[in-house]
Amino acid sequence: MANTLTVDGIEYPLDTQKTLLENLESHAIKVEFHCRDGHCGACRCALLEGGVEYVTYPMAYVRDNEILTCCSKSSQNIKIATY
Repeated sequence: MANTLTVDGIEYPLDTQKTLLENLESHAIKVEFHCRDGHCGACRCALLEGGVEYVTYPMAYVRDNEILTCCSKSSQNIKIATY
């Protein structure tokens, strides 16, 4: 069974080789971003379920239930909410 990315209640296939931002873009989901390497925090989303691994450790402040989509990947089903 393939992994899924659920965004604001809508489920999409998740490519575990891509960052979450790249996954969002491949499904034409518009989200804010600027730097693509975890410095600015513009791509911050709420993590509702699942977990991520950071390709690049984020330099922007991230609260406990938040992630930066530009520098994170997931190898499991994940649910996020955009801001």
